Amino acid sequence: MAWHRSDLFLIRRGTRRPRVLRRGELALAAIFLVANLLYGPTALPGAMDRLSNLALSIYLLAATVLVLASRHDPVALVPFIVLTAATVAIAWRTAAATAAVPVAAILAAVVMAHWAVHEKLDALIAPAGVTAPAIPGPEHFDYGSHFAIAAFWAALFGIAGFLAQGRAARALVALLWSAVAVFAPLAMLIALYYRIAELDRSLPFAGLALLLSAAYGAATEALVQREKRPGLMAGSAVFATGSLAALALAFTFALEKGWLTIALALMATGAAWVAGKRPIPLLRWLAAAIATIVVARIAYEPRIVGAEVGRTPIFNWLLYGYGVPAASFWLGGWLLRKRADDLPARIVDAAAILFSVLLVTWEIRHYVTGGEIYKPLRGDLEIMLFANAGLAMTIGLEHVRVRTRNVIHNVGALIVGALTFLAVLADLIGAPDLQFGAAPLGGGVFFNLILLGYGLPALLAIILAMIARATRPMPYRVLAAATSVVLALFYLTLEVRRLFHGPEMSGPTSDAEQYAYSTVWLAFGIVLLAVGFVLRSQPARFLALGVIALTIAKVFLFDTANIAGIYRALSVTGLGVVLLGVGWLYQRVLYPHAAAPADGT
Repeated sequence: MAWHRSDLFLIRRGTRRPRVLRRGELALAAIFLVANLLYGPTALPGAMDRLSNLALSIYLLAATVLVLASRHDPVALVPFIVLTAATVAIAWRTAAATAAVPVAAILAAVVMAHWAVHEKLDALIAPAGVTAPAIPGPEHFDYGSHFAIAAFWAALFGIAGFLAQGRAARALVALLWSAVAVFAPLAMLIALYYRIAELDRSLPFAGLALLLSAAYGAATEALVQREKRPGLMAGSAVFATGSLAALALAFTFALEKGWLTIALALMATGAAWVAGKRPIPLLRWLAAAIATIVVARIAYEPRIVGAEVGRTPIFNWLLYGYGVPAASFWLGGWLLRKRADDLPARIVDAAAILFSVLLVTWEIRHYVTGGEIYKPLRGDLEIMLFANAGLAMTIGLEHVRVRTRNVIHNVGALIVGALTFLAVLADLIGAPDLQFGAAPLGGGVFFNLILLGYGLPALLAIILAMIARATRPMPYRVLAAATSVVLALFYLTLEVRRLFHGPEMSGPTSDAEQYAYSTVWLAFGIVLLAVGFVLRSQPARFLALGVIALTIAKVFLFDTANIAGIYRALSVTGLGVVLLGVGWLYQRVLYPHAAAPADGT
């Protein structure tokens, strides 16, 4: 026990010490005030009595104040320890005093926390030497005694709380005992870790947390196997929660940075798996709470391990720090949904989508910036990669939501899709510098940034439109199809320009190039119209007519005025032939019954 120099000085001077509570006073209060104990009043079996708990709580609170005021003087600390043990014994004897046990556990945790955060001001004093008679040396803080006290309280509340399960006639009594059995040992362990290890990695404390987790797990299994009694189900849930909380502490004590994030995410899956084996509702909420903690963790430091994320593309700490939690949350959400599609399951599902999106986003940033993910946006390549990744993720979420019919997957697909379409509209379609600006979009003739920025997104957008044909309303499908058509038009236009001008894509536009634009647009419209007929898709036919109308406007408003010679003649003649063919196709294929009477006259 720690004797402070100020206290020893007072004793030497003969100053009176603070009065401590006599144990006889508590005994008298227990004998005459606690219901169903010796001479106390009578209460209903299993019911808690307000006066009984108030009397015990007042004594405990007064003893706590004395311990804190005396800076854990043994004269005050020892009676407080005795009072906590007596409170547990009294509550064990009569359920009327059960509410005083949580008070005792909380105040014991307060005492240990006060000791843990206590500032050692004596350490500022110079070490004793030749001036020892005048200047006392710094105090060596006593860890052993408080370690023993913490172990005693942990065992007292933990063992008593477990053994009390099934004894009471009311569920609330059992619940209070189980809550104390879980809270007190965890609080003691945290206080000791804070004071002794000073928040550094500590394998011994991690081992203690693992032992505590195993003990709580064994208690959960033992309670589940018992015959049903009031409060047993709730008690088993509390002990299961304590097991996972102790496991989280073990990871916290032993790991740091990214490994801790991964471990906590895996714990969410573990909680979901246990919840499937043991139908304890609290475990489902625990899985959701752990997922929320991991989200808060990456909000604090998105790089997972700070500046040490690594320079290797793909295979770096972003892959582990986001990929493993994403997979863990996908599995955890699936396990939770096997029993019920409730709020905890949806929270885990939302975390899975968030981590998947962030994994792709940060990996693209890491690749483009060479590892400096906080750098500003890096232009064409990054925008193109984001567009492709966003469309691919939207397609994946559309598949998932159709299979699960989960509202979170549905909302996630809509949000990712909306953000992607806005990015495509603003950065690819609506950015003239990207299409016709000074920066070259060159590379190979066909395998170049034009294919990456417009060709692949156009293909992904049409795949999305096809997937949504039977699952999304018409406006969604039209938007996806229209985006695909516009991107395809940009791809064809830029590819024609690349063929005529080379990688730099600069210089004047020749008559042949203008004619090529009209021809390619018209051919694209015809192909799109054929696809619309084959798939019987009205949006595809309307979009095809829009492309053909755009070509007609270009030929009559631009080609006839700006190009000359054979190219002008070919442009107008080719357009006329195509229009005749389109009219015949509509008359013979799309509306054959309307054309029949005219043929018979």
